[in-house]
Amino acid sequence: MPGDSLNRRTMLVAGTALVATAGSGLILPARASGLAPTPSMRGGSNNYRPGAPIVDRIGGGGFWMTGTVRRAGDGAPLPGQRIQVWAHTTEGHERDPQSHGATLTDANGEFRLEMPQIVPAFGQPHGHLAYDSGEFETVFLRPIMSSAHDKTLAAHFVLQPV
Repeated sequence: MPGDSLNRRTMLVAGTALVATAGSGLILPARASGLAPTPSMRGGSNNYRPGAPIVDRIGGGGFWMTGTVRRAGDGAPLPGQRIQVWAHTTEGHERDPQSHGATLTDANGEFRLEMPQIVPAFGQPHGHLAYDSGEFETVFLRPIMSSAHDKTLAAHFVLQPV
């Protein structure tokens, strides 16, 4: 019968196509081939101070440095990772010890550290961040703010195991 769509030939063709497709992995959901690690940024390590203390806040606050830390490859959040932050602010230069502090990521791999307002240095308002704990490769970031009036700056790390 012309209207019978489930004949033996249709079932064989459909079954063969299903087996061929399943063998190629095409019926599975698309997967990322892997999240690449974050490269260190040029100038990111300027005025870096190894071992800066973990602090609740740098100076008087009023500005928020935020971000995430994930593992290269699968993108899993990394809790308990130490991130150092420093910048040229209304309360000091990026080379001053009081302009440096570190924080730890939470259970979701997120961090937040309050600090004084970042001001332009060398014509650009920017912050410095470092992952330097040793379990993963060291990464230095130097994100630039879109405006010196911004009250937050975010930086995201994707770390490669050592």
